[in-house]
Amino acid sequence: MSLKSRLNRSELTIGSWVTLGHPSIAEIMASAGFDWLVLDMEHSVLELGEVQAIIQVLDAKQCPAIVRLTSNHPDQIKRVMDAGATGIMVPMIKSAADAKAAVDGVYYPPRGQRGVGLARAQGYGASFQAYRQWLEENAVIVVMIEHVDAVKAIDEILAVPGIDAYIIGPYDLSGSMGRPGDLNHPDVQAAIAQVLEAGRRAQKPGGIHVIEPDPQALQQRIAAGFNFLGYALDIRILDSICRTHLQSIRATLKTS
Repeated sequence: MSLKSRLNRSELTIGSWVTLGHPSIAEIMASAGFDWLVLDMEHSVLELGEVQAIIQVLDAKQCPAIVRLTSNHPDQIKRVMDAGATGIMVPMIKSAADAKAAVDGVYYPPRGQRGVGLARAQGYGASFQAYRQWLEENAVIVVMIEHVDAVKAIDEILAVPGIDAYIIGPYDLSGSMGRPGDLNHPDVQAAIAQVLEAGRRAQKPGGIHVIEPDPQALQQRIAAGFNFLGYALDIRILDSICRTHLQSIRATLKTS
């Protein structure tokens, strides 16, 4: 079953973030069983060529590749989709108009406004019509809710046809509320709850990124009602495992 179908059914899915450019890292993470992987072009040094190489690896592993964009710009949307991405994650969506612009960037006319090119996604020109059909049935668009203006317009944003899921960016959200990094402040928590409730009303799967590799924190988010969860990222998983294992080894050596 495609990721889009699973999202439409509001199934629980758990993915992670890729920020390092070596395809083997994404291959290892896909093999571990993540439901999807986000290739982060916003907060990493990943370039488009690296992104396409990683997408090729993830296609082979049948793991959906979602590209987090640097901005909601049709030129970048077009290029990552032409590279073969399953979908996009769009930062700083603040209004229904922003959400509609993202949809327009993914789909060809008459549904959207994406320019036609012949690249990897279209079989390098050999399967454009097949790609058009695939796009309608499989493309995924995730909006990032990370500003107080988005919270105020959340019902209108989630009502835009073509939006498949949302994910909350809590740090930017707290900053836009004058509480940078204070994620437990009552106002920030109330805003997160407001978005979660709007998602339930709209029957749109939504989630939040659990940055540190902490299974208990993930379970708490699931219990709260989130069902599109980002779990850690490549660099935090690597750092956490290295530190934890070395601390345990050194502690054992000291007592032996």
